[in-house]
Amino acid sequence: MTISLTAPTVRLLPQTKLAKPWHYRRSGIYYLRVRPVGSLCSCTISLRSSDRQSAMSTSKLLQSTLRAFHLDQPEATWEELSGRLKEIAEGVLSTPTEWELLDSQALVYADMQSDLKAIGSTAALTASQAKAVGLGQQIMIAAQERLQGDSSGLLGLIDKLDQQSNIDSFSHLPVSLSVSASNSLTFKSLSALYMAEQKDNVQASTMRDIRSTCTVVGDALGELNLKTHTRGDMVALKAKLLEDRKGSTVNKILTRLSTVMDWAVHNGYLDKSFDKGLKLSKDADSSREALSQDQVQALMDHSKTLQVDAWQRWALSLGVITGARIEELRQLTKSDVKQVADVWVIDINRNDGKSAKTNNSVRVVPLTDGAYGFDLQAFLTFTDKADSKLFKLGVGQFSGLLNGALRDVLDLKADRTQTFHSLRHSLAGALKAAEVPVGTAESILGHSSGSISYDLYGAGSAVEVGRMAEALKSAFGVA
Repeated sequence: MTISLTAPTVRLLPQTKLAKPWHYRRSGIYYLRVRPVGSLCSCTISLRSSDRQSAMSTSKLLQSTLRAFHLDQPEATWEELSGRLKEIAEGVLSTPTEWELLDSQALVYADMQSDLKAIGSTAALTASQAKAVGLGQQIMIAAQERLQGDSSGLLGLIDKLDQQSNIDSFSHLPVSLSVSASNSLTFKSLSALYMAEQKDNVQASTMRDIRSTCTVVGDALGELNLKTHTRGDMVALKAKLLEDRKGSTVNKILTRLSTVMDWAVHNGYLDKSFDKGLKLSKDADSSREALSQDQVQALMDHSKTLQVDAWQRWALSLGVITGARIEELRQLTKSDVKQVADVWVIDINRNDGKSAKTNNSVRVVPLTDGAYGFDLQAFLTFTDKADSKLFKLGVGQFSGLLNGALRDVLDLKADRTQTFHSLRHSLAGALKAAEVPVGTAESILGHSSGSISYDLYGAGSAVEVGRMAEALKSAFGVA
């Protein structure tokens, strides 16, 4: 990673020695309390988990964020905190990021933003700290936009930190600077209003996708006034998006455009919109390409050269034989590896604060012993030795390392047409080639409208798990 927010080059505050962090449980949930040595002031934050291993992992990340923004120092003045915020913003702006690390760096910024939100929601803060938490979140949002090529947010925040000694003018997101008084409304301003309203209703990963897509549309439309836009403007937008993108990608962008435009009409920002009927019905091929069977086998051959206690070995292997999404794998715990109807499975669920992309994503997936050389017994031994979570890395690092391994082993291009997610496409192709019924394939991949995980121990669960296990054996050619 090219920037470390936890290791500032200039120390803005006297070094403060912290007392040993205190962790405790209340109503089953873990909490973190930190305070400087000799001070009666402390900061208490909910770790939002009843699982100790998960809570301790969250605690480490929160402590890092507290130190990075000097929020672990209750006596800090606003002048000191704002100076640290300015240093962070300038550091983000002045530090280069290698092209292949853009996604990983964006996830780091998103994690920091999420940590600050948790601190702001649950910690006891001084007025200055509360202001710093709010502005810190804006800096992390602007940092993500900077990775998309837009540095205006960071520059605006730095300028205002230079000009003012308080945060009164930062109580709203910079992009929502009052649109209502103007006769002009750009997509960038409109989408910012939409995201501000939706930020508490969607998961962080979904919000990152929304922000990324809206940035693409905003850049393409530029200063176009949506209050006077025409059908021709929308058709021109579609043509511009198609210049360097595949049809499926453009369709996804246009779907997001319609969501924002519909929201704008329903909430009175626009009288009407002309975005309907733009999506392609032909040439809408997926921009994500499956890995070939030779590539999948090469990846599994590589994983088997790793130590049996190496987490990378099992993360790669599970991606190949289950088609699970990368975040579904990262959240797996020891208790999620279980037997259902005498079949070993991974249970993808929302227990203990875990997330799932959709309700249909909640499911169990059988583990196929011998698939591409997968050693089930060795994996179970690895699982038995785990404390709680199978993989202890954060979102950005886990994703970055696994996608990096794919690129290194298979010599992939850095254009993101083949990534870890391509393993889902590979498994879908193998199931189709084996003539597995669509409903069974959907249950395995988490696309089914009737996920068996909602009735995991019901009368039909054994039959369904057995059916999926046999389907995977057929797809992998395992007797």
